[in-house]
Parts: sequence; structure tokens; C-alpha cells
Amino acid sequence: MSEVEELDKFKESYEIFRKEIAKVIIGQEEVVRNVLISIFSQGHCLLVGVPGLAKTLLVQTISQSLGLEFNRIQFTPDLMPSDIVGSEILNDNRQFNFIKGPLFSNIILADEINRTPPKTQAALLEAMQEKAVTASGTTYKLNEPFFVLATQNPIEQEGTYPLPEAQLDRFMFNVVLDYPSYEEELEVIKSTTSNKNIVLNKVLDADQIKRYQQLIRKIPVADNVMEYAVKLVAKTRPNSKMATERVNKFISWGAGPRASQFLVIGAKCHAAINGKYSPDIEDIKAVAEPILRHRLVKNYQADSEGITTEMLIQELL
Repeated sequence: MSEVEELDKFKESYEIFRKEIAKVIIGQEEVVRNVLISIFSQGHCLLVGVPGLAKTLLVQTISQSLGLEFNRIQFTPDLMPSDIVGSEILNDNRQFNFIKGPLFSNIILADEINRTPPKTQAALLEAMQEKAVTASGTTYKLNEPFFVLATQNPIEQEGTYPLPEAQLDRFMFNVVLDYPSYEEELEVIKSTTSNKNIVLNKVLDADQIKRYQQLIRKIPVADNVMEYAVKLVAKTRPNSKMATERVNKFISWGAGPRASQFLVIGAKCHAAINGKYSPDIEDIKAVAEPILRHRLVKNYQADSEGITTEMLIQELL
């Protein structure tokens, strides 16, 4: 099968996958699209929204549709790194055996990730970047494909710990969930207050996902599109040659090279799900906001004048 035929097959699989998720998740099309793009781009996704917007349900629905191993970790203030990674236990022969923690799975739901201290959050750093964990000097490879889908509540800040910049940078997307429309909420109430039993079909398996991930990587990108992505990221860095006046005024720190990588790979996947065989600048723009949102650090002046990160990103686009 040629790469063009494989891309056509990928688009077809994506549409089946999306419709399967729509059986349970009503509306939130852009959120679902971004989560699926992060999965096929070998990225991780941070879902930010108030309680009751089906963040956890979305992750569970995706795992059921993919037929992958799924573990939910409820992040709490007393959670320790060993509770996630695993720990060594002394066996009957007086030898230490490593007992794998819940991180050894395909899809990890890190629920309320900002409720645990930085020490425990840091246990995810190596796993998210290297797809491996190290315990007592031994490195253990994680199952592939491997995704971390984390949730965060933007309202309740009491008893929470802000995610370190290094942790945030590991996430490909920062997806903000909004309230559903009136029509969508009505549909949600109708479906969730009846005894209707929804059966989800398994759309893809682990091998197919890995094959599609490699396929996305092979998609060619024109030089002008690549340059647009790199210039866009460079413009977010204050006091650099390309920085705009408002970036210099309102931003303390801009996005790093990982943002450029994610823009290109995200644009490739966005192009593929829309039936294109190579991304253009519009595909970069389509994924720019959730990729850059959590990588720009505003200063006090931006906060005092009510300037949001989204406003600055839209100006750059």
C-alpha cells in the first residue's frame, strides 16, 4: 500500500474513531480533535476545565475505543512518586523485586494533576519524554503507545501546586474545555438520565496506532511552512529579533524549540485528518493556540491590563 493510500485509510479510521467517541461525548468537537491529534502525534495532552465537563469521561471513552491498557491515577497531596512509578519489594529470597506501578500502561489519566506536590509531578517527567522510568539505577521501558492525558480544574486553587514549566512543556496541547451550548447540554441531559446502554466498538489496536504515528512522521512539509512555524515560535520570545512590541511588553518568557516541533508534527496530523497529503500554513494556525497557550509566561503588566495569552497568540497569527 502506498503512503497516499495509507493516509486515505488513516483519514477513514480517524472518522470512525471520532464518530465512536461522539456516541458518548456530545459536542466538544475541537477538544476531541486536539486530543486525537496529540495521540497520533505521539504527544501528551492537558485538559483544563471546570468540574462536570466530561474530561475524565472523554479519556475513558478514548481508551475503550482504542482497546488499549488504561490506568487512572487520582493525584492527591499525599501521593508519592513510588505510587506512580512502582517500588522495590523484598521477596522471600531476600532479593529486591521491582513491582511496576500504574504508569506501566498505554493510556494514563492523570486526574487533577495539580493536586500533588512537584516531587510527585516530577515522577512523570522521564516517562513523558523518554517513554521509560528509572528506579534504583535500572531503566524500564514503558508500554507503547504511551500517552498521558491529564486534567486540571482552573477554578479551585486551594491545596493545589502549579505545574512546573518543565512539566507543562512536556504536554503537546493545553486544551481548554468550555461549557456546552444550550442544545448540546439538552442532548447530554437526555442521554445521561435514561437507561440507554451505549456500546463502544474497538476501532484501532496498539499496532495500528504505532503504524499511523510513523505514517504521520513521514508526511513531507514544505520549507515555507516549516519556516512559518519556527518564526511564529521565535516571535513569542521577548527581546529577540523577531519579537513584537506587545510580546516585549507583556511576556516574560516565550516558547522553546519543543513548540516548533509540536507545531510541525501537529500540522501534519491536522492535514492528514482533513484529507491533505502535506500541511500548509493554515494547518499550523489550526494547532497553534493549544500548543503555545501554556508555553508563554505573562508578566504582571499583562495581568493588570487584562491581556490574555490567547489574545497575544491571535495577534501573532
